[in-house]
Amino acid sequence: MNIIFSIDGGIGKSVIATAVLKAMRKKYDKAYIIVVTSYPDVFINNPNVNKTITHNQLNGIYSNYIMNKNCKVFMTDPYTSSDFITEKQHLIKTWCDLFDIPYNGENPEIFISQSEKDYFQQFYRLDKPIMVIQPHGGAQNQALKYSWTRDIPQPVMEEVIEYFKDDYAILHVKREDQIIYPNTLQALDSFRSIAILLTMSSKRLLIDSSMMHVAAAFNLPSTICWVGTNPEVFGYSLHNNIVANEPTKPINLEHSFYTKHLLFEDISSIPYYNLKEVFDTQKIIESLKSH
Repeated sequence: MNIIFSIDGGIGKSVIATAVLKAMRKKYDKAYIIVVTSYPDVFINNPNVNKTITHNQLNGIYSNYIMNKNCKVFMTDPYTSSDFITEKQHLIKTWCDLFDIPYNGENPEIFISQSEKDYFQQFYRLDKPIMVIQPHGGAQNQALKYSWTRDIPQPVMEEVIEYFKDDYAILHVKREDQIIYPNTLQALDSFRSIAILLTMSSKRLLIDSSMMHVAAAFNLPSTICWVGTNPEVFGYSLHNNIVANEPTKPINLEHSFYTKHLLFEDISSIPYYNLKEVFDTQKIIESLKSH
């Protein structure tokens, strides 16, 4: 039997999908599984995948894998499901439920070869322990440079960096167009290189974005900051999940969305009088000191 597992969305969603894929393989152990994704690097060396193709390489998918074949097509987006919109349970379980796949606590998986480690680790050998930060999310060419519903505010990050800069080499996982913080190094490399960097780090300060899911894949406890999204839906229990302070201004929810917030919202709608109110910076620092 062929199974086509089609994944839309960003790189973090493809990393989450590796947990669904693991559960899928347990149920369909003999199936030929084709993953359709915009981020094939996530699935390199994954034993649960037989073939990976990108969304712009779909020519022939019907004739090669569906026509006159025993085939299942899994392409329903969990973000449109009732359980996701009402925040009933974790996204991975919701995704599995959509395909009638038993969920038994599977987490994301990233498979890195020894050759990759030997090659990329040499570029991250520094004279201090490594702290990795990813305070801002989003794909390349995103219009917003700061989204208050997901990102860590700049003044909070500056305080954290100031506290740790003498003892750690702070590597900032970022897009080229995002802010450059003083006393940090920019990590602009490929997905798999950054994944290896994460495994070499001593401390990690992340948001609800791709590196949080990669940290879970490698079982690396991290400090995760949450503003408009829910750790019960997207997060993992191994992390120290720090939820933003209660808003100090009324929140305008008279919008046309099915969810409380969008992942990217302009600062004009932020329900705080100033950015330092969003998080207790000392709480973040104490969390980072603890691991």
